[in-house]
Amino acid sequence: MKRVVQFFLFTFLVSWTFFFSAVAFSGPTITPFISVLVLLGTITPSIVALLLSAIEGGAGALASRILEANVALRWYAFAIFYMLTVKLLVALVYRAAMGTWPRFGTESWLIIAIAILFSTPVQAGEELGWRGYALPRLAARIGYAGASVLLGVIWGIWHMPLFFVGGTDKFGQSITVFVLGTAALSVAVTWLYVHVKGSLLLTMLMHSAVNQTVGIVPSADEGARNPYALTNSVVAWLSVALLWICSAYFLIRMRKIPA
Repeated sequence: MKRVVQFFLFTFLVSWTFFFSAVAFSGPTITPFISVLVLLGTITPSIVALLLSAIEGGAGALASRILEANVALRWYAFAIFYMLTVKLLVALVYRAAMGTWPRFGTESWLIIAIAILFSTPVQAGEELGWRGYALPRLAARIGYAGASVLLGVIWGIWHMPLFFVGGTDKFGQSITVFVLGTAALSVAVTWLYVHVKGSLLLTMLMHSAVNQTVGIVPSADEGARNPYALTNSVVAWLSVALLWICSAYFLIRMRKIPA
């Protein structure tokens, strides 16, 4: 447990140094300098994980898990289509409750597919840390169910400074709603993780797919400027609710899976 605590402490210390530097230099638009600061903070979890694994003599084994592709096709489908399915269900529930369709994103399906493909390797910058290093160590102590929720909350809070960086999609949005969403999403990613025997390639693919399909039915509260406030976006609340409904099933099932 000492190592995973060190992982979180070092990750937050270094990542937040970069993230809060981005906040300090941010303006109404994203500059290349801000992008570099955010990128450096974003890849910190995996750098810390590799360094700690090297101390333990297991850096190679950790890194090799990003190449584990030999899993059933249904788990590729789960990774790619999970958030898309949730978002389309959100649209249907919104239509039934409000009598009209929510706002839909304008990105083409082809662009989304290409973005998922090219963004997947980039997610190694986070997944080697969150799911590669932290998850199995937390699960060994509190089980996959508890570990998935705890990691999801930590994962969400880690993003907090980005809600103050002008020009980003998170700027001004509700941190509380975001953390509720990442906690639920973490459960789903853990469900995938345990069924693909710890393949980080699949968690990277799911992370990428979530990032690229979440905007199909946008949750952003337009005009929001206070990250500490709760959102007025009905779509955001519906998204969180449906994510947790799915995660409740995963949590019940994961209680029976040994870490």
